[in-house]
Amino acid sequence: MGKSGSLRILQVSTSDIDGGAEMVAWNLFRSYRERGLLSWLAVGYKRSNNPDVLSVPNRENRSMWTRTWLTLGNILSPLVGKVRGAGRLRHWLHWIGEFRRLSEINRGHEDFDFPGTWKLLELPPEPPNILHCHNLHGNYFDLRALPWLSQQLPTILTLHDAWLLSGHCAHSLDCQRWKSGCGECPYLTIPPPIKQDATAYNWRRKRDIYAKSRLYVATPSCWLMKKVEESILAPAIVEARLIPNGVDLTIFHWSDRKEARVELGISQDAKMLLFTANGIRNNPWKDYQTMRAAIALVAERLQSRQVLFIALGEDAPPERIGKAEIQFIPYQKDPDIVARYYQAADVYIHAARADTFPNTVLEALACGTPVVATAVGGIPEEVKHDYTGFLVSPGDSKEMAMAIIALLRDDNLWKRFRENAVQDARRRFDLRRQVKNYLEWYREILERWKYEPF
Repeated sequence: MGKSGSLRILQVSTSDIDGGAEMVAWNLFRSYRERGLLSWLAVGYKRSNNPDVLSVPNRENRSMWTRTWLTLGNILSPLVGKVRGAGRLRHWLHWIGEFRRLSEINRGHEDFDFPGTWKLLELPPEPPNILHCHNLHGNYFDLRALPWLSQQLPTILTLHDAWLLSGHCAHSLDCQRWKSGCGECPYLTIPPPIKQDATAYNWRRKRDIYAKSRLYVATPSCWLMKKVEESILAPAIVEARLIPNGVDLTIFHWSDRKEARVELGISQDAKMLLFTANGIRNNPWKDYQTMRAAIALVAERLQSRQVLFIALGEDAPPERIGKAEIQFIPYQKDPDIVARYYQAADVYIHAARADTFPNTVLEALACGTPVVATAVGGIPEEVKHDYTGFLVSPGDSKEMAMAIIALLRDDNLWKRFRENAVQDARRRFDLRRQVKNYLEWYREILERWKYEPF
């Protein structure tokens, strides 16, 4: 489908503007366009006005019967909570329209009923010759289309979590059942949650889909690649590559801390700690309680100093823990504003139960903010212990507090880590390097595809 030099790239992602995985797809999409390439982004949920972001047309491709009943149900939405019985009636109208689909969901089956997936290649104004998929969970993509899509054109999957490998969960924590078939799942409520334990069925269904597919797989971390190699996805892989995520160093870079604090209205005297995520206290993958307990210990040890913890990504009232203050700042869409918070901070802290390769850690390092983070998932591949930050045991608030205190008390150590972080980010985590790696891979794949079609 075209010469290897004329790239026409269609990426697929849950949304155009959202969390870390979505930001990776968006950054690649934007970078390709800036290089004059034909690049489109197909999403389940479009939140920008960019004309090259294309909505996956799931609703439009459902049956007339389903669309009619769903429309009737949605007409009642403004009345829910105001008119007695409106919510129940809307619920039953939706059930009438999608009885089979909702019954399957209630049985614990993962929902693949998204017919717009089969129209993906028709969405761009010109036919793509590379399909690059990111997170495929999020209620918008029919995984059963993978065999067909991978026959039409080279299909790349960049994994941002382990959902493709399991019977439902994005991260399996300490469970290893994804290697052998799932079933008897101990974590049904882990996102994406399911209502009953149909994990063995879901696992087999994914395995059978991959058996008919021919896929190119990328991961940002060795940790996730090792899981892929032990999984049901492995037999479908034509080629796999490790391509770390990158950040835009024109936005995330070292800047004067005093100026950043003036701009944000933060006291120059405060010892400022920062954590950012899409949702803070109830995020299932982050460990807010460990961070909160660590901050209390830091404030107790640094009694003569004001300790300010900024939790960027949630709107909530401030808290006080002894002499420490916790401020919640709503999610910020503007990356320039986000960068200012990193630049203003003394230490970036990141307590996670599971994480693949968090962009926030890379952004902090690029801004010269030393990182204290739990050594889980791919985080040890981002933070160089005792060089750009400290890695601590998951769930250990005392160890985290001691690492934070070491940086706050020793200016020379802090400055050294700051300089190391900036240099290491420039060397390893430049977005331009990530873009270059993908573009070179696309061209190699297309060159081979001409001679080795499906």
